[in-house]
Amino acid sequence: MRLLFGIIAFFLSFQIYAQEIQVFDKETNEPLPNVAIYNPEKSRTTLTNFDGFADISKFSTNEILIFKHISHDEVRMRKFDIIRENHSVYLNSNENELEQVILSISKFEMSKEDIPQKIVTVTPEDIKLYTPQTSADLLENTGQVYVQKSQLGGGSPMIRGFATNRLLITVDGVRMNTAIFRSGNLQNVISIDPLAVESSEIIIGPGSVVYGSDAIGGVMNFYTLRPDFSFNGKTSVSGNAYSCYATANNEKTVHADVNVGRQKWASKTSVTYSDFGDLKMGKHGPEEYLRTDYAIRRNGEDIKVENPDPRVQKPTGYNQINLLEKIKFMPDGNWDFNLGLIYSTTSDYPRYDRLYRKRDGVLRSAEWYYGPQSWFLGNFKVNKTGNGKVYDKAQFTAAYQYFAESRNDRNFGEEVLFNTEENVDAYSFNFDFEKGFQESKFFYGIEYVLNNVHSEGESRHIISGEVNPTASRYPDNSSWQSFAAYGSYQWKIQENLAFQSGLRYNRVILNADFDAGFYNFPFEEADINTGALTGSAGINWQQNNNLNWRLNLSTAFRAPNIDDIGKIFDSEPGAVIVPNPDLEPEYAYNGELGVDWTPVENIQFEIAGFYTYLDNAMVRRDFSLDGETIIDYQGEPSRVQAIQNSASAYVYGFEGGMKIDFSVAFRLTSQLTITEGK
Repeated sequence: MRLLFGIIAFFLSFQIYAQEIQVFDKETNEPLPNVAIYNPEKSRTTLTNFDGFADISKFSTNEILIFKHISHDEVRMRKFDIIRENHSVYLNSNENELEQVILSISKFEMSKEDIPQKIVTVTPEDIKLYTPQTSADLLENTGQVYVQKSQLGGGSPMIRGFATNRLLITVDGVRMNTAIFRSGNLQNVISIDPLAVESSEIIIGPGSVVYGSDAIGGVMNFYTLRPDFSFNGKTSVSGNAYSCYATANNEKTVHADVNVGRQKWASKTSVTYSDFGDLKMGKHGPEEYLRTDYAIRRNGEDIKVENPDPRVQKPTGYNQINLLEKIKFMPDGNWDFNLGLIYSTTSDYPRYDRLYRKRDGVLRSAEWYYGPQSWFLGNFKVNKTGNGKVYDKAQFTAAYQYFAESRNDRNFGEEVLFNTEENVDAYSFNFDFEKGFQESKFFYGIEYVLNNVHSEGESRHIISGEVNPTASRYPDNSSWQSFAAYGSYQWKIQENLAFQSGLRYNRVILNADFDAGFYNFPFEEADINTGALTGSAGINWQQNNNLNWRLNLSTAFRAPNIDDIGKIFDSEPGAVIVPNPDLEPEYAYNGELGVDWTPVENIQFEIAGFYTYLDNAMVRRDFSLDGETIIDYQGEPSRVQAIQNSASAYVYGFEGGMKIDFSVAFRLTSQLTITEGK
């Protein structure tokens, strides 16, 4: 009897032990963490822990298990064979796989080698290397995005000659562009904390099929820090801390993030505070950029004082705080729920390019600054996997965003400060699906976006404190809505040849009522109800181990927003932009051909040519308002201008890049882009 119990106990202990396996790198024999293990139907999944261990008791004995890791070749083995092989699995390292980063160009994971568009990826290692002060600096450091700055608290990206509201920004898959994204320099990207960004993907060229209006020149996707689970049955707590000091503007930045993980839920908390002083210019710039004097207010009057160091841009400093909270719950291998909360706000920050302007040797502005730029994002996302009849993966995203910004200016020697303040409530809902077939995948989804815009204007006497209403920058209580449905098809024709195409239909509705109390407009409202159909088609051909070709044809559009139709603003000295309710959407037609050449393993060249034709382009031109070409704006005669549809525009260019890996720790990169447009 004792012998029988001993045999049973041994058998049970063997069964329990046999359920745990360990995954190794075949070359180094080191354990591999974060290896995804799942069955072909993806109905059961697990991950290896930090030591490469995983419990596979949920899988049946004869079930095939798939082992997948970003830097290793995929392996498929039967569970019975793994147990017979001493509970160990070995994966071959694939150095080329490191470059084939999984992307979310279709809202779901895809291999880079199958995508016909050019994609620039920014990895966590890149972010650590760049040590960017803002996300605008992060983009600029890629060498693929040009960034314009009118002031230290700014950064307006440009891709292939397109900028501002012709580029789309997303954060964790949520559209950041709002109805007041303008055609002038745009600094909303600095609200994104670069130290809370886990990775970034930049789609070079149109992306309207998946992302809709505004994605003419490209899409900048930012993916923030994600919570990490604990797979050892215990609560795991980990974190990072970072601090930085920079001499150019006396930057002082501190950052900390903390992760708490359990087997089914995890949270990530991130805090960053940055204080930027006045920026100091380099020694070799043009003399007209030197700040020889600046304005201060003393004893109730504006006076000009000498700058002891003309290279210091007084004033340009500001501070910023960024907060992030993520919570993730995964009850089983088929469902996961994600809640993300992001908040960012700045202090007042000066617009330097307006402050050093002079008229007849006298400073024009005593004050010109943006009020706090605040942004909140609440994002709830549900992911569902399974072998459904109409989908294999489904994703629902509901998001709310709040934007607040203001402009404040006062002429030198005057006592009236003008202020305009804008708030936007942005709501978005997305349903996205993926359905796989034998050699192809179909992605499809629907989207709804609503922006409510609130805008006010006032003038304040800085001595008496008297406040009077003035014209707002935008029509108050205006709205912008977008309804869309899209489908995208990917076909793996051969192992080295992939085809991708897509269509999207978008309906945009805009409503705005104009206040005639300050200006005698010949119209009372703007109502736009317009549709747009966009498409794309492209191939990616891996000719051999050395050559990879990309060909892509696509269309994109941008529907007029509240900024285009209803803005009242002094765009430049002596000119004022006024509303134009007769705008129509602009359409882009794009073609590009690119080739990647890898003559040897550690050297890579990439070359691409592109051409974009913009029909019905919206541009700023001289205008008449009820027959008047000159009107009074804040006490100054100003030439009337408006955003108008021109006949056409085009942009074409060439770009080339080089990358040489001298060793694992030493890489040389170079990038050249030449763009021409009219």
